Amino acid sequence: MKKTILTVAVATTLLTSVVAQAQTSPEGYQLQQVLIMSRHNLRAPLANNGSVLEQSTPQKWPEWDVPGGQLTTKGGVLEIYMGHYLREWLAQQGMVTSGECPTDNTVYAYANSLQRTVATAQFFITGAFPGCDIPVHHQAEMGTMDPTFNPVITTDSAQFSQQAVQAMEKERQQMHLDESYKLLEQIADYPQSPTCKEKQQCDLTGAKDSFSAQYQKEPGVSGPLKVGNSLVDAFTLQYYEGFPMEQVAWGKIKTDQQWRVLSQLKNGYQDSLFTSREVAQNVAKPLVKYINNTLVADADKAAKVTLMVGHDSNIASLLTALDFKPYQLHDQHERTPIGGKIIFQRWHDAKGNRDLMKIEYLYQSTKQIRDAQALTLQSPPQRVTLALEGCPVDANGFCPMETFKSVMKDAVK
Repeated sequence: MKKTILTVAVATTLLTSVVAQAQTSPEGYQLQQVLIMSRHNLRAPLANNGSVLEQSTPQKWPEWDVPGGQLTTKGGVLEIYMGHYLREWLAQQGMVTSGECPTDNTVYAYANSLQRTVATAQFFITGAFPGCDIPVHHQAEMGTMDPTFNPVITTDSAQFSQQAVQAMEKERQQMHLDESYKLLEQIADYPQSPTCKEKQQCDLTGAKDSFSAQYQKEPGVSGPLKVGNSLVDAFTLQYYEGFPMEQVAWGKIKTDQQWRVLSQLKNGYQDSLFTSREVAQNVAKPLVKYINNTLVADADKAAKVTLMVGHDSNIASLLTALDFKPYQLHDQHERTPIGGKIIFQRWHDAKGNRDLMKIEYLYQSTKQIRDAQALTLQSPPQRVTLALEGCPVDANGFCPMETFKSVMKDAVK
């Protein structure tokens, strides 16, 4: 018992030191500019009844109070908390003043033109700058994909399409998902599903995935990986939303290990479609160009704080397109968590008279999301420092701005 208490105490101390390091900066360092690339917050499952979810199990799915794909009320609350936390952090760094609205052109918010992305940005602004007149910019026609955020194939070439499909297949071949599929079949009672009874497709491990990469369309896959992603995504969202545990996956997920095994399907789906170098560099190009313009090419004209709200596909492809080193998010099963944010930070070192770049992944743990925990400097979200292969970081997570510019220059070619 004493050993357990000691272990907890040491772990708590280590966690506290990590958090403290994330919120403090070396003496003489001043934050100059921030770009926040965010995934939208908590939504209802994308696959509605009548589609993959209904066809893959004889069980009845619980009802949601918003249509499929739309931001939930809790998703709005979570984003308000995240906005509040980042406002405190920005004020701590001298970027904004507590209790006052930012001056004109200090904050710029830009979202993909879907309900869940625009609403996420609006809730973030409400949490960060309550009562302030900060518009969320987006395309006029809601429900359409903005080209900056639309992760579609941008090369009209049969040869490239073939290369992209081969790259996705190669990513999939590196994954070992049999254990995940077998567990999912048990939880969903897949042998009794309409798909099994009507189409005689009763074994997820034996079926093959079919990938596609068509011009002006998102990379796609049909087969067990799509089924696995849809079901695990639905279970994850149920858990986040706070459904009673007997309703989350019909009460059949009992352990954290089961979550880890199942989440390999969701992460594998995303990795297959969006993290091969060929596909990522292609679909993320408009987003990379926008970020380069904001942080490098037109940085002197850009707002001090830029918020962008898109999707997990945006973040996954961006991280590969810019060649980030592998990362591990603790206390999370998703590789690109709901509401998670890539924070690009340009700092100035007054002593060394040099500009630096620091990039962090800011996100809420699974527990913080399910429990809807308020976020403050004293009770912060999770922060993990990221590093680019082409821009090695120092002990505090900073890389030279000139080197970062070189990375971005290569990325937009």
